[in-house]
Formats: sequence, structure tokens, C-alpha cells
Amino acid sequence: MDLRKDADIIIKEALRRVMPDEAVAQALAGKCFHEGRIYLVAAGKAAWQMAGTAAAILGDRLQAGICVTKYGHVKGDIPKVRCFEAGHPVPDGNSFRGTQAALDLVSGLKREDTVIFLLSGGGSALFEKPPTSEEELSDITAQLLACGADITEMNIIRKRLSAVKGGRFAKICAPARVYSIVLSDILGDPLDMIASGPAYPDSSTCEQALAVIEKYGLRLSDRAMALLREETPRELDNVETVVTGSVRNLCLAAAQACEDLGYQP
Repeated sequence: MDLRKDADIIIKEALRRVMPDEAVAQALAGKCFHEGRIYLVAAGKAAWQMAGTAAAILGDRLQAGICVTKYGHVKGDIPKVRCFEAGHPVPDGNSFRGTQAALDLVSGLKREDTVIFLLSGGGSALFEKPPTSEEELSDITAQLLACGADITEMNIIRKRLSAVKGGRFAKICAPARVYSIVLSDILGDPLDMIASGPAYPDSSTCEQALAVIEKYGLRLSDRAMALLREETPRELDNVETVVTGSVRNLCLAAAQACEDLGYQP
């Protein structure tokens, strides 16, 4: 028995199972979609890898797609998919342009159509359409990053200052079905918090959002404060979500690799 060699095998197998391409392949394996058109939208730091894998699996069934990822993360062309590189952790004009392209793609779909939505960490900045000014959104994001707010507090604010977060993207896709594949970067996999939950009902409240503003003394315009008082979608009936590539999946994969080598994890 070579403990160092076995440990290396376990680590590599655990990491392999949660890589973006492997995670998407697992989520799409054996998945059947309606006979309608299939569109793809990918957002986050792993969006290019996820979109490339999905496009290869879907082949001719894919009509078109949009990928929005961080600068320097597009490694080549993906058939039928337009790729945008944008700002992270503070959204910029390219974030807004890429997101608008995604909204244009999914507007006017029919009930038999499907949107495959690939979401990964960083999506909160990369996938964004602000109902307030772009300059103010960038300023509020910078304030949140500087004041010490945690990721949950940041997302409670960001999802209310967005036309796509907090379940609103899924509402725009309706009546088409949304098959959401989420690469989780938050412990516990809270789906309404990962990238601020564009395709998942929101569990946070207006009161929580206002409490974050007061706690950190954030400076917002009257328009932004009014947006914080608007409730986000509480129910979505056109979404199916699969969490993959999470810390939980990492641990399960490591445990399985241990068992395969004769250890009890």
C-alpha cells in the first residue's frame, strides 16, 4: 500500500468529477428535451468550458447560444455560440451587452422550446442588466466589495438591482422551459444565492435588503432604494435545476475514490 500514491489518485479523481466540462456532461447524460428548439445561455467564470461541452453534446439540436465569461477565459470559438468577455467582480459595459444578447435570444420563445442555462461562480457580475444606471450599479458593487459584506449580503442587494437576477431571467424565458445546470461555489448550494439566482425563486426579503444597506451605511439613489423595496419572484413553474460540481459533489467523488481503493472514508 502506497499512501501517497493513493492520496494523489483520490485527489485527482475528486477534482476530475467537478471540473466544468465533466459536471455538464453528467447533468446532460440521458436527458431528453421537447421536440422544440434548444437555446443555450452560459454565465460565469466557467461559462466557456460549460458551453463548449454542452454545444458538443447537443450538436445539431442546438439553435444558438450566448456565453458571458470573465476577461481572458474564452479559449476559442464554440459552434453556434457567441462569446462575450466581461468585467468581474465589478460588472462593466460588456457584462450588460452580453446579458442583453442573451435576453434577445430567449425573448419570444414558445412553450415547446428549451433554454439550457449554465451557471457558475462570478455570474453575479458577468450576467447583469441593471434597471438603474450602469454607473450606479458599478458603484454599489464596489461599495459592497469594500465594506466587508459577505456573499449572501451582496447577492441580496444585487438581485434587487437587476432585471435578470432573483428568478427574473427564468420569467423572461417563459413559457419556454429552462433546464438550469449550476456549478455551485457556495457551501450548502443555496440556489437563490449562486450568481444571485437568475433562474431560481428568491428566498430573501425587502427587509433583509434594507437591513444590509443600514448595516454598512451604503449610499444609494432614491431610484435604487425604491428597487430594493420591490419583491422578487417567489415561484417559478418553468424551471428544472440540477446542481453539479459542488463541494458536496467533490466530497462524494473523493469518498467513492477512497472506497474503490479499499479505504473507508
